Amino acid sequence: MPTTRPRSSATLLAALVLAAAPAFSQVFKWTDDQGRTHYGDKAPEDAKTQEIKVQATSYDGPPQIQDWAAILRRAPKGESLQPRVSGGLTMFSATWCGPCKRAKAYMAEKGISYRDVDIDASAANAKEFKSFGGGGVPYFIAGEKSMRGFRPEALDRLVAGR
Repeated sequence: MPTTRPRSSATLLAALVLAAAPAFSQVFKWTDDQGRTHYGDKAPEDAKTQEIKVQATSYDGPPQIQDWAAILRRAPKGESLQPRVSGGLTMFSATWCGPCKRAKAYMAEKGISYRDVDIDASAANAKEFKSFGGGGVPYFIAGEKSMRGFRPEALDRLVAGR
């Protein structure tokens, strides 16, 4: 009968720290032969690239739908924080974000229409994301409710207004 040794607390602690550490990835920006700008986690080998500093994290925790109305009441005087698509679904995302890719695939499969705001594509998009509190992506806004993170059942509830 084989015997098992208990793991040392240091080994267990190290494993927990590594599991809780955020995943970092590089994001690159490059321009193709036609002058179009691209962003991604991998650039063509022959392209002159610029590494982009990512200022948001990918959020893959349990999504929670919150009432956006309370946040809107905290908007600076005279400034509206409503999404530009009234009554629609807005998703703040990034090309390097795994949960964002899964959310987009799910919405395409279900035929859910949404406005995608890539937070790294322009300064205006980054500013808009910050105006909603920034934080991690994906971040969804539907009417007066918002949700950070992605799980299919939670997104279904958000879209349904529950």
